[in-house]
Amino acid sequence: MKELTHVAFIGNPNCGKTTLFNAYTGARLKVANWPGVTVEKKEGSFSYQGEKIRLVDLPGIYSLTSYTMEEKVSRSYLMGDEVNVVIDVADASSLERNLYLTLQLIELGKPVVLALNMMDIVEERGMAIDLHRLPEMLGVPCIPVSARQKRGLEILMHAVLHHKDKELDALEHDHPYESHHHHDHHKDIVMVYSDEIEDKIDLISERITEAYGELPNLRWYAIKYLEQDQEILENYPLDLSGVVDRSYETDIINEKYDFIEEIIQECLVGKSEKAQFTDKIDQWLTNRIWGVPIFLGIMALVFFLTFTVGDWLKGYMEQGIEGVSAVIMNGLAALGTGPVVQSLVVDGILAGVGGILTFLPNIFILFLALAFLEDSGYMARVAYVMDGIMGMIGLSGRAFIPMLLGFGCTVPAVMASRALEDPRDRLKTILVTPFMSCSARLPIYVLFSQMFFGRYAMLVAYSMYVLGIVVAIIIALIMNQFTKKKEINSLLIELPEYKTPNLHSIAIYTWEKVEDYLRKAGTTIFVASIVIWVLLNFGVSGMVTDMSQSFGAMIGRLLVPVMGPAGLGYWQIVVALISGLAAKEVVVSSMSVLFGISNAATHSGMGQMAAALAGVGFTAGNAYALMTFCLLYTPCMAAVATIKRETGSWKWTVFGAFFQLAVAWVVAVLVYQAGRLIL
Repeated sequence: MKELTHVAFIGNPNCGKTTLFNAYTGARLKVANWPGVTVEKKEGSFSYQGEKIRLVDLPGIYSLTSYTMEEKVSRSYLMGDEVNVVIDVADASSLERNLYLTLQLIELGKPVVLALNMMDIVEERGMAIDLHRLPEMLGVPCIPVSARQKRGLEILMHAVLHHKDKELDALEHDHPYESHHHHDHHKDIVMVYSDEIEDKIDLISERITEAYGELPNLRWYAIKYLEQDQEILENYPLDLSGVVDRSYETDIINEKYDFIEEIIQECLVGKSEKAQFTDKIDQWLTNRIWGVPIFLGIMALVFFLTFTVGDWLKGYMEQGIEGVSAVIMNGLAALGTGPVVQSLVVDGILAGVGGILTFLPNIFILFLALAFLEDSGYMARVAYVMDGIMGMIGLSGRAFIPMLLGFGCTVPAVMASRALEDPRDRLKTILVTPFMSCSARLPIYVLFSQMFFGRYAMLVAYSMYVLGIVVAIIIALIMNQFTKKKEINSLLIELPEYKTPNLHSIAIYTWEKVEDYLRKAGTTIFVASIVIWVLLNFGVSGMVTDMSQSFGAMIGRLLVPVMGPAGLGYWQIVVALISGLAAKEVVVSSMSVLFGISNAATHSGMGQMAAALAGVGFTAGNAYALMTFCLLYTPCMAAVATIKRETGSWKWTVFGAFFQLAVAWVVAVLVYQAGRLIL
């Protein structure tokens, strides 16, 4: 049996490596045109010409210096013995920026194949890369590919298998200066430094060998000692007296970029001098004054589409669900099932799950719009324009990336906080990210805004998303007063070229979200609906006909005095909110079960629920306070579990859960009481 070949995909953020990974493995990892999508390594396998190949998609990084969690994950894996070949995926349209990581990877000593991705963009701009001279200067295979168009994939994998056991190819440098160093490194080393640094590398290499024996990648370790890399200094203490008197990191970086400039001059032909389309658009979208208003306007358009197109589609979904419900009810009656079973199926399962499925078109439109924005390259601009605001609260604009991901789901948003270097910044970001309105809350906004605010429903729902951002920023500002830092990490983020969104990537992303929504409806919401039905139909005396005598009512009444100041002092509302801890969509399904409405999302169902709520004194002010509380209170159990995993602390997890609950209560009280004074 042939030995398994392990291949690592590495590259700058947004270079297309995950798209390339998906093309080979058939995986459906999330792909987007902005940094921070891959926050941990992903693995997949496939066969090529009888060879079994294991691919690993590593987080996007700019260098192998371990500052961020992404860099630590990638560097740790690459330094292990498992990797046979490293595929360095570079954005060929931005070759100068990508080659810095390439030089570091070559220095690491592993077999490297350079995949020049996005060659279609290079061609569109009338540029060309000399594919004969580039491998001469780098000593590694340089294969042109287009991951989106699936071009060059066979050649790239052929190069990987051919190169996995080879040293560097013959080098042909033509530096403008003459080296006086006693070693003629230009014949066997790609990145040759000044004589001063080369002398120090030789001396450090000798001391490493004396202290630790012949380490693999000896030259790489020597360079890291010169850069005073903390991880190397801690793991391999070494006497550097008389050799290293300061950090040479800046010198090494500058000399690398000098060499990169040589490569670009010799290998890149027809580089455009005029401003690109991206630069012209960015004059507005990243403008210091107009950037934030434009972002808010774009999000408003997203919600306009979510409501108008989504509601139009929702009408057809309602008809379909009502038809299925009628068939099931008639079937139960024909089978002669008892009233308990009929109540469980009709009032419990159909009311809960059916009510949630009705909102599927709204969810679909929301994620479709967000997928277009992400794949076009716009989302990275949002982090850039928010950098100033985030700086005022003690965070960099990079912290806004997890918050943006929170519009979709809190779980990957919390995981994306790994991209932050400072542990305190990560913790603050994890604590405020759940305040961003995830898609699970959308059914709550749609239901209550349409029931109580009529033609202003879209604006009311949109205000929830804006309110979430505002609350997150205010809480981070308050936290910053207690954890002030002397300096704020500046934002370093790639602003990718705008591009036509890839329909395949958008389809994968949108379907995954829809599939996740359906999975929740079939599992979490299904189970929650049954549990809620049991709590509302049974009491201390057994099955009850009056819900006010049920276990659910008993639990709800205990918290009514606490929730009263927020306008939520109704035991039915309290029970629905408790059920929402499993998944936020369950709040809607629970309301359907609580008020005995088969499908609260239909026009008639909304009318029935509005009448039932009005009967207990529940008004538009209460509805807005309820939406506010649902926006801000403790996220679902999956998100809480992710917070525990990312912080590694039960103390911070429990604190975060109760802290978010307290913030939700305070803000809901302020909203409700202010509404009572105004209205």
